[in-house]
Amino acid sequence: MAKNLVIVESPAKAKTIEGFLGSEFTVKSCYGHIRDLAKEHNGVDIENGFKPIYEVPDDKKQVVSELKKLAKSAETVWLASDEDREGEAISWHLAEVLNLDHSKTKRIVFHEITKPAILKAIANPRIINQDLVNAQQARRILDRIVGFELSPVLWKKVKPSLSAGRVQSVAVRLIVEREREITDFNADSSFRVVAVFHDKKENKHFKAELPKRFKTEAEANAFLEACRGAGFHVDKVETKPGKRTPAAPFTTSTLQQEASRKLGFSVAQTMAVAQKLYEAGHITYMRTDSVNLSELALEAAKEEIEKAYGKEFSKTRKYNTKTASAQEAHEAIRPTYFNKHSIAGDGSDKRLYDLIWKRAIASQMSDAALEKTVIHIAIDSAASTEKEFLASGEVIKFEGFLKVYLEGTDDENEDADDGLLPDVKAGDSLEMEQITATEKFTRAAPRYTEASLVKKLEELGIGRPSTYAPTISTIQKRGYVVKEDRVGRERKYQEIILSGNEISTSTLTENTGAEKSKLFPTDIGSLVNDFLIEHFDGIMDYSFTANVEKEFDEIAEGLKSWTSMLQKFYGPFHKTVDKTIDEADRVTGERELGVHPESGLPITVRMGRYGPFAQIAAKSEDDKPTYASLRAGQSMETLTLEEALDLFKMPRMIGEFEGTEMKVAIGRFGPYIQHQKAFYSIPKEDDPYQINQDRAIEVILAKRKADSEKLIKVFNEDQELQVLNGRWGPYLKKGKDNFKIPKTRHEDAAKITFEEALDMMEKSAAAPKGRRGKAKK
Repeated sequence: MAKNLVIVESPAKAKTIEGFLGSEFTVKSCYGHIRDLAKEHNGVDIENGFKPIYEVPDDKKQVVSELKKLAKSAETVWLASDEDREGEAISWHLAEVLNLDHSKTKRIVFHEITKPAILKAIANPRIINQDLVNAQQARRILDRIVGFELSPVLWKKVKPSLSAGRVQSVAVRLIVEREREITDFNADSSFRVVAVFHDKKENKHFKAELPKRFKTEAEANAFLEACRGAGFHVDKVETKPGKRTPAAPFTTSTLQQEASRKLGFSVAQTMAVAQKLYEAGHITYMRTDSVNLSELALEAAKEEIEKAYGKEFSKTRKYNTKTASAQEAHEAIRPTYFNKHSIAGDGSDKRLYDLIWKRAIASQMSDAALEKTVIHIAIDSAASTEKEFLASGEVIKFEGFLKVYLEGTDDENEDADDGLLPDVKAGDSLEMEQITATEKFTRAAPRYTEASLVKKLEELGIGRPSTYAPTISTIQKRGYVVKEDRVGRERKYQEIILSGNEISTSTLTENTGAEKSKLFPTDIGSLVNDFLIEHFDGIMDYSFTANVEKEFDEIAEGLKSWTSMLQKFYGPFHKTVDKTIDEADRVTGERELGVHPESGLPITVRMGRYGPFAQIAAKSEDDKPTYASLRAGQSMETLTLEEALDLFKMPRMIGEFEGTEMKVAIGRFGPYIQHQKAFYSIPKEDDPYQINQDRAIEVILAKRKADSEKLIKVFNEDQELQVLNGRWGPYLKKGKDNFKIPKTRHEDAAKITFEEALDMMEKSAAAPKGRRGKAKK
């Protein structure tokens, strides 16, 4: 038996570290948190100073039992969980649950999994930092109290099965407010004027823009009239040196933003891939708000830059972290070895590593030297009130860091026209080939992407590196926010063209409002948001939430008592909960849309038990109202009377198949076809109001085929137990529960016996869960 037991959070991490240590070390994984707050009594004894009541969940008992045996026989136990507050709490829970002897227990931390870093950590152990543990406990307990006390209020006053969270509710508020800002936005139009000139000396064509935009079509037309027959010459050429400076190396937030922009990754995907890279020893710790690089890293980056690109490309830079609380990790996210330009692995691993490597190496490279040129083109026309066009462009004189990397942007402006310019001088005549005045519209603030929401939360001081991804995942899982693409709508615009001496005007169409992977509030998200703002304005206040984060930081630094912080919050909060339950009215968001054109009965829209719906009132007490669910993409706040009337066209009879009528309707889970007591979901690309008989038959046959291919085996001993073919391969299903089949049995899944199936179910159910409480895949 090894003298030393090292406990880490994940098996992948354990495997990597075990390779660095000798035979005297055994490295085991605890699979994340080994205990959590109990479900009973909210897991918090409020009357006894907010004492947490912890329990080891069933799926972790086997892990705990194994670790206890190993710890008992080891001379020294090394607690090597992550270096943030969450990791510190895991180490503390391990020490408590395993009943470790303090004299033989050591806490080690490292922000990269390399042999030198691990050996350095072993040589410099410390004790568990109770202040960090208290900060994590305070966050966990506060969030448990808010969730457990607010959720029942929502069940009674809004809709059953709802839940609320402290940070998540504020994130939803941002999205709801942005959506309403967009809904209320009225676009203004103006005419942008762009000319194409021809420089005959170099035989080059280039664009120039009028600095002013015209408010009306008449003004734009008058300007083009003044340019008819006019001459154009270069008035002056301005050339200025310029430079671009590289961005700092990645923090958690900036990595999530850039991976979204450049790789199309979701926030959760970015963190999952980064975790893999960290555990494999490729990058430093991925939950950090520091932009600092160690002296060792600075020297390694300099050496690699000079070797790969030359001395003139190297410039050592030290970045200052703006976030006062950047104690969660000591370094920015960087590659562990700068001389490793790429790694082996799957596509996502390679792409994210490439992004991290380029950003980190670029941060230590020279500025890019630019030459910015502006050509002023005079209009030789007495009739014109405008005096000049401007053409701008830039030339890279020295690449610097641009040889490796250029930071992305969230700017959705499509009008940038900088390009290559001809070598012209003051006095040169230019030939005008065409002037185009195009109607352009102002834009509302853009909807949030996952990455831009992280950026906003960080700007407001809400959340920390470890909370961004869980927050964004949670608000989507709870159904308060959806991430989706939406088609735009057609909009007409005017275009006036002066070509030669002829002016022509045309009306064109463009697609506007199309969205890709943007966050939209759902109706229930908006309704819950409004209710919480009305009755719990303190919790929903951005400043309050940011100040709570600062208090957690003060607890982590030992400057504040975690129990007094909770006491200060809980008293007023609990009183508000009681008052709201007693006094607040139930909310449905009901809104009257108008009256039915035939019956004259009022039509309303409101929230129901299974979601938003429109309703035609009953004619009399003996009649029932008529209901219709809203379609995907429709909102209670913006639904019109005309759109509501369309909803009542359901259900539709669309013809027969196999001697039975097919009916199209919209239910709780979306549009579907009903045929012979069976239900078939209508694919997203099909409009339930337009789908015809032939297409409905295709949908039915496709679903039958998929179902027949999905079923591999039914066991005679238990007809409810089946072997099914899923997205990730064969699996066992009994009732509503799914169980894994080992990969070694995927090929012959049809030959699995009943006894083997029972054994697989038992092992699958007992499999350890990850740090966040989810079963490991």
